[in-house]
Amino acid sequence: MIFTSSGAGYHSESKAKEYKHVCKRACQKAVDRLRAGGMALEAVTAALIELEDSPFTNAGTGSNLNLSGEIECDASIMDGKSLNYGAVGALSGIKNPVLVARRLLTRLSVGKGAEQWAISHGIPACPTEKMTTKFSLSGYKRNKRKMELAEQVEMKRKRQSCEHENNSACLDTVGAVVVDREGNVAAAVSSGGLAMKHPGRVGQAAHYGCGCWAENARDISLYSTAVSTSGSGEHLIRTMLARECSTAMQAENTHQALLEAMQNKFISSPFLAGEDCVLGGVIVLRCCTCGEAQRSEDIQAVLVEFLWSHTTESMCVGYMSAQDSKARTHISRLPPGAVAGQSLAIEGGVCRLGTVSD
Repeated sequence: MIFTSSGAGYHSESKAKEYKHVCKRACQKAVDRLRAGGMALEAVTAALIELEDSPFTNAGTGSNLNLSGEIECDASIMDGKSLNYGAVGALSGIKNPVLVARRLLTRLSVGKGAEQWAISHGIPACPTEKMTTKFSLSGYKRNKRKMELAEQVEMKRKRQSCEHENNSACLDTVGAVVVDREGNVAAAVSSGGLAMKHPGRVGQAAHYGCGCWAENARDISLYSTAVSTSGSGEHLIRTMLARECSTAMQAENTHQALLEAMQNKFISSPFLAGEDCVLGGVIVLRCCTCGEAQRSEDIQAVLVEFLWSHTTESMCVGYMSAQDSKARTHISRLPPGAVAGQSLAIEGGVCRLGTVSD
């Protein structure tokens, strides 16, 4: 099964179709790999490549531009079977950062060194101008003008205000979590980071335990879990939300456990005590072979639970099993009257024996 997100942030109704289509294509790519006998790590990579290639996401092609007008991407991937983790930070000149992260399993590389390593290992270079879209370029020019005006008045305060304004609506780190037919899980994330960020800034997508987490059950009494996060990198890094949510998923009631994790470990986290607007979202998958399923080696007998939660205004998700004819997509929104950064939405479903129920 594959569970994807094109990001937590704000998704306008006018572009809802495009965001859903991105998630649908990513799910299909991953399921194609699973049907062909591919492992979870292969499937999650395939999903991320599709998400990175979309001009509508803030990852790979179409990523936000930094202060210098360049694209610098972060990405990470984790294999639940081996617990290997690979990541890249502030990577320029590479179309699909997740491919470098996967090649780097057990390592982290950043900046120019990461780009040179990728090229030397056969991953083709791709100049910024080919990854820049009309949307990201117009956003850069608009933000640049605002910052130039701000510098004439009160540079530091105005710049921070401008940065918050332009990123609160576009915190769309993409991600995916997968479980394969053998019950192995994997997770991955990719992001172009904040618009107008300082060159060299590295967000949660490259940090261990913050962007993604995947861990196979080591005991029959435990669950296998996979998590991908999206939102404000600084908030997700300081709370290590991916790992916190994975730990919470060992509780019996997944819905209640995720609700408490988002409330207590994120919105009300002591590490974010000075923040009045905590922005983030997660997609979570957990599976187990319990009851009669313990006697079966068929992954179809495994119970898979998947949930998503966010404090941002909205979050776009998609999910699909190898037995489904097409992916299901959904743009989740906060309840009416809820305040972004202070409230949360949570939903989910269950997949068993090739059937999905919400």
